[in-house]
Amino acid sequence: MNTRSRLTGVGFGLLAYGMWGFFPLFFRHLAHVPPMDVLSNRAVWACFFVGLLLTLRGQWRQVAAVCRSWRHLAWLSVAAALIGSNWLIFLWAVANRQVTASSLGYFLTPLVNVLLGLLVLKERLNRLEWLSVALAFAAIANEILVIGRLPWVSLALAGTFGTYGLVRKRLPVDAMSGLWLETLAMLPVCGIYVWWQWQHGFPPVFGDRDATTTALLIGAGALTALPLLAFAAATRRLDLATVGMLMYINPTLQFATAIAVFGEPLQTARLISFGLIWLGLGVFSASAWRAYRQPVQRQATR
Repeated sequence: MNTRSRLTGVGFGLLAYGMWGFFPLFFRHLAHVPPMDVLSNRAVWACFFVGLLLTLRGQWRQVAAVCRSWRHLAWLSVAAALIGSNWLIFLWAVANRQVTASSLGYFLTPLVNVLLGLLVLKERLNRLEWLSVALAFAAIANEILVIGRLPWVSLALAGTFGTYGLVRKRLPVDAMSGLWLETLAMLPVCGIYVWWQWQHGFPPVFGDRDATTTALLIGAGALTALPLLAFAAATRRLDLATVGMLMYINPTLQFATAIAVFGEPLQTARLISFGLIWLGLGVFSASAWRAYRQPVQRQATR
């Protein structure tokens, strides 16, 4: 892999994780809209926008190929439920000034992935990986014992996103086709919600809003797809170790936004939780880097 391709990959990675990291700034402008309304609009407009991209890129054959397998469609429906739940919890966190908790959840995600690999894929953990998982559990224990409550927002975000990644990893479906089918699978649930809102006399989910809010709701659909495209471009040009290191940009930006822009309070006890998670991520990253370098070094000595 040449240097230019690698630098391009890093650029795409920074773009993807940077956009995800600044999502709280965007969705804070929609805090006056109920989270489920935002989710419904996001699903509809993302489905439309990704469908347009599939048309422009001539990729409907890939979608048709996926639709021939009921097994793939069933698992994509599971993935849709997971990522839809993740979006909804994130939107609730932003609207209720819980961005610090959401950033903690995304910091936890790599360690949840390690735990899922152990429990579901029966992967073996080395000592450093066990230590990173132990530090994550220590952080959760600190939240319960010192703060006095389970960090459900953080755990729900980490659990849904980590499990979503596990499901998608085991499906031979490209990112664009998968996202379109996932958002399509969300539409019946969104439709039931829209009908329920109408039956109970609540404001309509679609339309009847000011121009700025309408534009932001439509833009949320495009913002769902664009980082994914940049991420796909990055993974084609970079090794997984580099992609893994770039991943921490997202929760770091969310954390900085929560403290510096939104002015969310950071208790000493929660700072201890973050410290334990950051230490665990450092141990995990060291383990991943060592595992990545060993095959490279063996290949270089041949």
